[in-house]
Amino acid sequence: MMTHLQALEVLAEVRGDRVVITTMGSVGLWPKLSDTPKDFAYLPSSMGQAIPLGLGLALAKPGLGVIVISGDGGLLMNLGCLVTLAQHDVPLTVVLIDNGLYEVTGGQVLAGAGKTDYAGIAKSCGITRVAQFETADGWRSEAAECLAGDGPGFVWLKVEGVRGQATPSPPRPMAEQLLRLRAAI
Repeated sequence: MMTHLQALEVLAEVRGDRVVITTMGSVGLWPKLSDTPKDFAYLPSSMGQAIPLGLGLALAKPGLGVIVISGDGGLLMNLGCLVTLAQHDVPLTVVLIDNGLYEVTGGQVLAGAGKTDYAGIAKSCGITRVAQFETADGWRSEAAECLAGDGPGFVWLKVEGVRGQATPSPPRPMAEQLLRLRAAI
C-alpha cells in the first residue's frame, strides 16, 4: 500500500497547470511538493466542502482544470456532491485519499472503513472516468491518463493511515491564498 506522501508525489508530477485544492491531511504535505498560486489549501471548519468549491471554480472559469484532493472522511460528510459534480461537464478530478481514518482529528476509524466501494459510488452517481489504485507504481503508471479526458473524474487512492497526526496549518492565510489564486486564474 502506498503512503499519503507517495500518492501526492505522483500527483505533483502530472498535475500540469491545473488548480489543486487540498484538504485536511494533504494540506500539510502538498506544500512540500508544490507551492504555486494555483495551489489552494482549504482547511475549513466544515469537512466535505472542497469538492463543491472546486466545482464552483470550474463552472466560473470554463476550461479551468481543477483537482480536488479529498480525504475519505470529508467525502463521507458530503457524498451528495458527487451526484452534483456528475451533472456538469467540467474538467474536475476528485482524488480521494482513503486511509480509513479521521486522521487529523485523532485517528478515529471511519464507519465503513475497508468496506465502502468509493469507485462504485462515484460510478453510480454518474461519473464515468473512475479509477482506483493501492500501489504507488500502479498510480504512477496511469496518473496522467486519469487526469486527462473530458468531464469529471474520480481517482480512489488507498493509502496507509497514520495515527497521531496533528491538524495541519495552511501554508499562508486564507486571504492571501485567495488573492494568489484569483490572480493566477
